[in-house]
Amino acid sequence: MNPTATKPTLILGGTGKTGRRLAERLTARGLPVQIGSRSGTPPFNWENNTSWEPALDGVGAVYISYYPDLAVPGAADTVGAFSRLAVECGVRRLVLLSGRGETEAQRAEEMLKASGADWTILRCAWFSQNFSEGFLVDSLREGEVALPVGNVGEPFVDADDIADAAAAVLTRQGHTGQLYELTGPRLLSFADAVAEIGRAAGRDIRFKRISHAEFTAATAEHELPAEFAWLLNELFTEVLDGRNESLTDGVQRVLGRAPRDFSAYATETAATGIWIN
Repeated sequence: MNPTATKPTLILGGTGKTGRRLAERLTARGLPVQIGSRSGTPPFNWENNTSWEPALDGVGAVYISYYPDLAVPGAADTVGAFSRLAVECGVRRLVLLSGRGETEAQRAEEMLKASGADWTILRCAWFSQNFSEGFLVDSLREGEVALPVGNVGEPFVDADDIADAAAAVLTRQGHTGQLYELTGPRLLSFADAVAEIGRAAGRDIRFKRISHAEFTAATAEHELPAEFAWLLNELFTEVLDGRNESLTDGVQRVLGRAPRDFSAYATETAATGIWIN
């Protein structure tokens, strides 16, 4: 029997971009979920491993989304320790949200595989929703996005596609031991993406390439947590160097349909008014 049918699925990062959407999908099917967060019941905190076992009690499967990101040093060891504990507690079905081109994320994938779990990995491109549910929203409202990235193509993937894929691999047979690399259907530079958002919102929104030093100074002005500022610099410095300038068929393989295009995301999101200052 599928473990998600009778026991709750623990969704780590259950209030985040993909976790919240996954929770909505499973709940809509009448499947029980348990939100894994500091405000959850019981609370879950990646930095406090004594919170892990109570959160695992009675659950049938776990969706693992690591905060703030798998790129952070030490993330792989933490995910490995959690995965081993889950298996020891009798929770074998684990689905990991991973990132493309991130060394530490790929280490976390290997840790997951070595845990003895029935694993599935969703290795994802940059989320389209980072433009509407993250640190870029204010810049878009103000009319200029300044980032330390050049004309590198990124296959932005929609968080709704990720959530659909996660729901599918958790509720259907045949996905154990599979790695799915999820991307959107075309490559866009950050300048391209900002231009599409501007057109959808009916506004002139500019993209400006800045140096890493300028970006670091800008993030300091916004008083972001130190680990988040480090993470952003790492992603723009290391990951967006062209290594991910390729499309994959992961969404098609899991869902039997094409991934959602960035223009559809931009049009739908612009209609909410979120990019209007």
